[in-house]
Amino acid sequence: MFAVRRVAAVGAVLAVTVLALPGTAWAHGVGGSSETVGGFVWLGTKHMLVGWDHLLFVGGILLLAGEVRRAARLISLFALGHSVTLFTATVADWHVNPVLVDIVVALSLVFVGVVGLRGRPNNWSWFAAAVLAFGLVHGLGLSTRLQDVGLPSDGLIPRVLAFNLGVEIGQLIAVAFMFMIGDVLRHYLPRLKDVRLSHGALVAAGAIAATVLAVTAGPDALRPLQASAADTATSTSCEVRNRTETFPAGGGHPVKDFFEPGEPVPATSFGHVIGDGYVIVTYRPDLPAEQVAQVRAFVTDPTAGRVVGGVAPGQTEAVKAVNAYRTAACDTVDIDAVRQFTRNWFADPRSKPIE
Repeated sequence: MFAVRRVAAVGAVLAVTVLALPGTAWAHGVGGSSETVGGFVWLGTKHMLVGWDHLLFVGGILLLAGEVRRAARLISLFALGHSVTLFTATVADWHVNPVLVDIVVALSLVFVGVVGLRGRPNNWSWFAAAVLAFGLVHGLGLSTRLQDVGLPSDGLIPRVLAFNLGVEIGQLIAVAFMFMIGDVLRHYLPRLKDVRLSHGALVAAGAIAATVLAVTAGPDALRPLQASAADTATSTSCEVRNRTETFPAGGGHPVKDFFEPGEPVPATSFGHVIGDGYVIVTYRPDLPAEQVAQVRAFVTDPTAGRVVGGVAPGQTEAVKAVNAYRTAACDTVDIDAVRQFTRNWFADPRSKPIE
């Protein structure tokens, strides 16, 4: 029997932390993007390390397995499942409902916690099948996060594979951390040796997370995604297409909503907020002053919603509006079309940040 108590200690602390800080725990999108394949390895690693739901599920499997070989087999099945759907959904450009996926991911914690409270299975085949199935669902969640960063049409497959490699690296780091910190926690917090506490905390964390997601998202966000009006051209001067624009990771929220001609645009901040459901409006550097004023008025209008904007060196279109999935590229400054594109996006469940 391997070090179950160490995993129990870490699992309990992680789950209790999630319960204590639900507002910050829900949000763990990828954030930003990268121009290099290697950068996507880091994005995948970072996402897994802050993905509390994935980590708790892995911790629950380790805790329930009870021995190294069985744990390795189960974690391998989980990795296989999420790798398959991460790759397939991203390359095939599937847009699944992220709220529904996140709710199922949260319920996977309830599942493994309940199984743990009832005792280890006598027949592990059905549990292994369930782990694989939940791995497939977790992979859909990873795919929605990856698609949020915007992927170029060229070099798509290497970037997806690099992101998946990063996810696996993050998972290995997390497992190693669980064992190391578990030694310390079980020494100073003897009560955490009781594995029932960890299983119960997993059930509570998953149930609360699923409830909060369902309540805060609202009934509209729980419906299957339909083709949006944002997927068609909003005017003759604007073309709506899949997003190919990328923004580097690493920044916080912009210090202001609109950046004037000649002002440096905080690309990393734009990369941060696009993952929060913002629309980014960029304009051509040589745009006449009166047209810049129109763009400024729209971006700074409080009724426009979560919109930021600034000049884009090298941009040939007069103005572009970019969300996590789509881009409206306009040859003229058609603010009505940009406003409609923005409204369509904010009506889409995928635009709603999880708080």
